[in-house]
Amino acid sequence: MEPTTAAAADATDLSAVFARIQGMLLSQESAQAAAAQLALAARDLIDSAAGAGVSLIDETGRRTSTAATDTLVETADTAQYELGLGPCLSAWATESVQRLEDTAADTRWPEWSRTAAGAGIASVLSAPVLYRDNCLGAMKIYATAGNAFSARAEQQLVLLASAAGTLLGAAQGSDTPQRLSASLQQAITNRTAVETATGMLMERHATDHETARRMLIGASQAQGRPLAQIARRVVERAADTTS
Repeated sequence: MEPTTAAAADATDLSAVFARIQGMLLSQESAQAAAAQLALAARDLIDSAAGAGVSLIDETGRRTSTAATDTLVETADTAQYELGLGPCLSAWATESVQRLEDTAADTRWPEWSRTAAGAGIASVLSAPVLYRDNCLGAMKIYATAGNAFSARAEQQLVLLASAAGTLLGAAQGSDTPQRLSASLQQAITNRTAVETATGMLMERHATDHETARRMLIGASQAQGRPLAQIARRVVERAADTTS
């Protein structure tokens, strides 16, 4: 699937997920149910994912609530919080994506990886759940095969985690359901624009995803404009040249 087509398909899939979620009341209980829906979406939408979860973490690193699709995720998550280390906690602490390709060979979190490998988990991808200037927790997917997750899988997880941050962060504040719905749609629009522009730069410059993303980030920093705005300009200019 071409990058632009893939990004559009992801946005369509996520819109369907949000259609199921946005009718929920913004209480703590419904936020937990929404997190569970997002975890299910991550497991179902991302190829090779055997399980997924969303963990909300306070400023001390203590888990406050968790949504897990199955016992595989619950086992891996429980071990992280008992040990105080692992890819989920690292994604929260560093506010960056954490990728673990092979639990049998991991040297970053060896004690946790041994537990995960014993449970049948071979690879992990975890992304921070961000809302404004705060990291609320992390979303993660697990696979039973090593090196299971592609660059597109990472893009999909980051998109879902971005939406989870908007959803759960708004639920903790005074935003109305209407504002929440608008925020979610804007999050989808922005992320899709970034991924579409990244795909275009990959094709144009015959480069990889990371290099293309750095091009966008560099332009954003140089011009002092939001990344999504730079991405939309790339997409619009490409459309102008083909029309």
